[in-house]
Amino acid sequence: MVHEEQTTMAVAREDLLNEVERLKTDGYRLVQIGCTDIGGAYEINYSFDKGYQFRNLRLTVGPDEEVTSISGVYWGAFVYENEVHDLFGIPVTGINIDFKGTFIRTATKYPFSVTRRGGDDPCQNA
Repeated sequence: MVHEEQTTMAVAREDLLNEVERLKTDGYRLVQIGCTDIGGAYEINYSFDKGYQFRNLRLTVGPDEEVTSISGVYWGAFVYENEVHDLFGIPVTGINIDFKGTFIRTATKYPFSVTRRGGDDPCQNA
């Protein structure tokens, strides 16, 4: 069995778009955006592929931070970004198609959120 090398690079929120644009220019395609709770904060992983080689950008955000959409660079990212918002309650600004919390319907709003249970979105209450 061949072990495929993958690189993962931590990225700051303010650098995310620049790194994504660089990957797009280099010919990478967006594979997925995944999110998980890491004990009071969130880890968002952006995965890209070129020639069967994965590159991952890892963004860590606090429960009250918002993320800038990458859908201006990778149009189809709106699907993943709406999912991140609807399941975790993370505000994603500038999504090209923003379902405003109705993309995924769940019994509990933001079921995977560390702080935003039942729609208690601190960014909306500010």
